[in-house]
Amino acid sequence: MTWLTDAFTEPLVRRALLELALLGAACGPLGVWVLLYRQAFAAESLSHGLLPGLVLAALAGLPLVLGAAGGVAAAALAIGLAGRDARLGPDVGVAVAVGALFGAGTLLALAPEAPPRLEELLFGDPLGTTTTDLVAGAIIAAAALGTLAALHRRLALAAFDRASARALGSSPARAELGLLAVLAAVTVAGAPVLGNLLLVALVLAPAAAALLVTRRLPHALALAAALAVAAAVAGMVASSALGLAAGAAVALAAVTLLLVAAVRPRAS
Repeated sequence: MTWLTDAFTEPLVRRALLELALLGAACGPLGVWVLLYRQAFAAESLSHGLLPGLVLAALAGLPLVLGAAGGVAAAALAIGLAGRDARLGPDVGVAVAVGALFGAGTLLALAPEAPPRLEELLFGDPLGTTTTDLVAGAIIAAAALGTLAALHRRLALAAFDRASARALGSSPARAELGLLAVLAAVTVAGAPVLGNLLLVALVLAPAAAALLVTRRLPHALALAAALAVAAAVAGMVASSALGLAAGAAVALAAVTLLLVAAVRPRAS
C-alpha cells in the first residue's frame, strides 16, 4: 500500500485532493439536477465559453477566478442572445456562440504576449491549488450545496411534474434560473482546477452513473457526490503513481465510474 500512501505525502497533492473533493461534493448533486433538467448542453457551453475570460485574466496577471467569472457572464449573455434568434434555433445558436467564444479564446492564447503554460486553462492545474483557493472552494461548494438544498422542493416539483408545479407553489422558471446560477458558480470555482475542457466530466459523469444505479432522487444525489469525490481520489492516486496529468486523470476516473455503472443492471 506504499504507492497509495505516498501519493499524499506532499502538501501540494493534499491541497489538490481536498480542493477536488470539495468541488466533487458540489458537482455530483448539481450534475443530477442538470441531467434531470436536460441542461447538459448548457453545462458544457458555459465551461467551454469562458475560455476568453481565463486567457484575458492570465494576460493581465489577474486571478483566474475573476477571469472565469467574467467569462461565464459573457458566455451566458452570448448564449442567451444567440438562442433567441428564431432563424437559427436555440441549439444552433448556442453552438455558434460557444464556438465563437472558444475560437476567440484560442486566438488570444496564441498571441505573442501570452504567458507560457496557458494549456493549464484548458486542462486545469490541481497541483497549483493554494490555501486561498481552498478557502474559496470551500465557500463556493458550501454555498452551492446550501442553495441546492434550499431549492430542493422547487427543483423536484418542476423536474417531475412541471405542469402542476406552479399550482403547488413552485415556479419552474425560477427553479431553473436558480439551478443555472449554481452551475455558473461551480463552473467559476472549478475552471482553474480542471480547466474549461475537463470540468464538465466531473459535473456530468458521476451524476449519470448515480442515475443509472438508482431511481430514488435522495439516493442519486448522495451517490453522485460520493462518486465525484471517489473520482477525485482515484484520479490523484493514478496521477501520482503513473505520472499522469492530474486534471485529466480525475476526468478519466469520473468517466470510468460511468462506464462501470452502465454495464450493471439498473436498480429499481
